[in-house]
Amino acid sequence: MEKIFSRLSAHKIRILVASALLVMLSFIWVGHVSANSHDPARNGRLVTIYDKSAKKVILTKANTVKDALKVAKIDVTNQDSVEPALDTKLVATDYAVNVYRARPVVVDDGNARQKIITAAQTAEAIVADSNLDPMNDEDRATFSVSSDIVNDGASTILKIERAVPFTLELYGKTLQTSTLAKTVGEMIHSKGIKLTLADTVSTDMDTPIAAGMTVTILREGVQTPTVEEAIPFTTRQVLDFDNPVGFKKVQKAGVNGMREITYELTAHAGKEVSRKVIQSVVVKQPKEQIELVGAAPTAQALSRGKGAQYWTDSKGVSHRETYYNLNMNVVIGACGPGNSVNIRADGAKVDKDGYILVAAHLGNYPRCSVVETSMGLGKVYDTGGFAKNHPYGFDLATNW
Repeated sequence: MEKIFSRLSAHKIRILVASALLVMLSFIWVGHVSANSHDPARNGRLVTIYDKSAKKVILTKANTVKDALKVAKIDVTNQDSVEPALDTKLVATDYAVNVYRARPVVVDDGNARQKIITAAQTAEAIVADSNLDPMNDEDRATFSVSSDIVNDGASTILKIERAVPFTLELYGKTLQTSTLAKTVGEMIHSKGIKLTLADTVSTDMDTPIAAGMTVTILREGVQTPTVEEAIPFTTRQVLDFDNPVGFKKVQKAGVNGMREITYELTAHAGKEVSRKVIQSVVVKQPKEQIELVGAAPTAQALSRGKGAQYWTDSKGVSHRETYYNLNMNVVIGACGPGNSVNIRADGAKVDKDGYILVAAHLGNYPRCSVVETSMGLGKVYDTGGFAKNHPYGFDLATNW
């Protein structure tokens, strides 16, 4: 019994020793791999460079794509294109670098013909490098080799066939679109529109497509088309007393919103006879634009001692300026509720937004319009008898 136990114990010991050795070896191997993975440049990086039809492979310790090309003795110009970019840092072990050489391309869209030097590879990018209009989704591009060596040289010809823009009214929904089709029938087929016996097309199928034309397709009876309409963003101006009158800067650009409107449309004999809104849903709220506008008083600011003066605004318009001290609470509500009259340090009466209260000729400056004055930006709240003789004059409210 003791011998059996002894043999079992020895067997277990051998298993434990072997397991311990395996664990130690695995740690050593993992440490070796980790060290290599954190130090990829120790033995250099493998960089494969594709330059037109040539391929070059180098092992380098270069830190950027530009340095790697220098090691490979491959020169590039400012007009060439390199991917990844020349300033890309090399941190991995393997890289593929593509060099696209600038070459002459003649771009011809039927209306204009231009020869450019570009490294761009796609038709859209090549046209973007030219002075021609950008390509639309339905424009067609074809490449060929120039046969006119005298005029074009050894150039690539990029021929752009421009799609014709037109308006398509499809079951009550208006679409601004374009097509390469030659006739209305070909256009309907190319756009995958399946007509039924209840559909009516406003023109004959063999009518040639012309720029700016409108093609209307209606279905007899009642339809409920849904169209998208933009909701214009509003603009809020913030007075900037660190900059002079006339200064303007967009602090935050506005973004239009979107509204989906569903109509009930009735068509008879191929014509729309009625349309009414049955639902309107705002799917995207507009984001207001915030503008900083200069409001600092000018060096020629009206003062109590001057009484009256002529001052020229940033648009070159001369204004006769005077001041008056009346109870402005009578007119402060003219530009919306929640307003109030405040007195500025220099004595100017301003509204809650900081605009000077101004009286002006309402025919030239409508109530609540913003105007430039020598004391800063003002808002028209009032008018007076002076406006008859001085139609471009301003009477500024003060506590003088």
